[in-house]
Amino acid sequence: MRAVLVHPESRRAARQNKRCGLYFYTERPGLAGAWSPPKYMNAPASSVTAPTAAADAVFMDHALELAARGVALASPNPMVGAVSVREGKIVGEGFHTYEGGRHAEIVALETAGEAARGATLYVSLEPCCHTGRTGPCTKAVIAAGVTRVVVAIEDPNPAVAGRGFKQLRAAGIEVVVGLREAEARRLNEAFARWIITRRPLVTLKSALTLDGQLVLPHPRGRARRPRKDRWISSPESRAEVQRMRHASDALLTGIGTVLVDDPLLTDRTGLPRRRKLLRVVMDSRLQLPLRSKLVRSADGDVLVFTRAREDSPKARALRRAGIEVVHVAGRGAKPDLRAVVAELGRREILSVLLEAGATLNSASLSAGIVDKMRVFFAPKVAGFAGTTAGKRAASNGLRSAQELQHITMAQFGVDFAIEGYLHDVYRTR
Repeated sequence: MRAVLVHPESRRAARQNKRCGLYFYTERPGLAGAWSPPKYMNAPASSVTAPTAAADAVFMDHALELAARGVALASPNPMVGAVSVREGKIVGEGFHTYEGGRHAEIVALETAGEAARGATLYVSLEPCCHTGRTGPCTKAVIAAGVTRVVVAIEDPNPAVAGRGFKQLRAAGIEVVVGLREAEARRLNEAFARWIITRRPLVTLKSALTLDGQLVLPHPRGRARRPRKDRWISSPESRAEVQRMRHASDALLTGIGTVLVDDPLLTDRTGLPRRRKLLRVVMDSRLQLPLRSKLVRSADGDVLVFTRAREDSPKARALRRAGIEVVHVAGRGAKPDLRAVVAELGRREILSVLLEAGATLNSASLSAGIVDKMRVFFAPKVAGFAGTTAGKRAASNGLRSAQELQHITMAQFGVDFAIEGYLHDVYRTR
């Protein structure tokens, strides 16, 4: 009868609310929907003592911190961090970026050199066992003489999905899986969604007053409010939204938002990113003004989906201005949002941040393309019959309430944000 190692720190991880600048689940370490417990791999039950478990947690935390350095730099690959430890000391470490090419495990092993022999390797994601842009990491780990590998989660990539563990165990290496599982799953949820379905993770972000308004009232007889006075959310919430944009491959909005606000929709964190944030506009009738900020700032990073003819004079004018115009299937003037998401996935867009008004938000929920929601509530009351978050729900076919799973809450200045999931992005069967 073989012993199965259940890492002591894996239970503690599921109860933590915040680590590495990310928010995690307070209950089970899975996402919404059907969930299976982590498959802790073979190891002698006596091999992990309390001091070893504590050390494992520290080094895995560091691996996750390293992995998070790949935000906006690793896509369309997963974010991975690796730490090589021998006799309680870090002898090598690394994280993956797409342009860098080498996987995190390879960087950590090369940094360690001969010190990797007999070491423990901590990795935030299962080492790959197939040849892609690089060779299989499992072979490098075996060749380096590593004797123990601690991994946070199994690779959701069907080409790997446990095969890496099998190769390592066959070589006599002790493999432990499940430590900081919730954190690691959260870190690569966009990759999981894309690699399993070839569709991006779609996160709906919205800011509301306590009475559910999307905009603040405009006092009659007065000049238009300065922009800073028209914000619903706090400066801290807006800074968090910029971090969300930085972590996304694309931002999706509707033409109504563009016509009303004339936004830039850019990533203004100043942090490095491999690809420009793709700014995507749903514009069924090609109403996008040629003098809008989006058009004037376009640099190969603005994409318009339309039901209008692609060879119309307006479409040609937008193309001359540097805008990509794509005709999308649909019914009447309504575009097929699932086709839009599929096209973005085809372009290796892993994550989409939906920042729109009530119409596109409701249509997206009705179409079932939203995987995750994050709503910021400000301690304000608009107190007028304006635009509410659910105003368009009935006309867009949202006939029943959709319940979010694995809810978390966080405070940003005077605001609070609620986050939850509509889909299990790790579901493979």
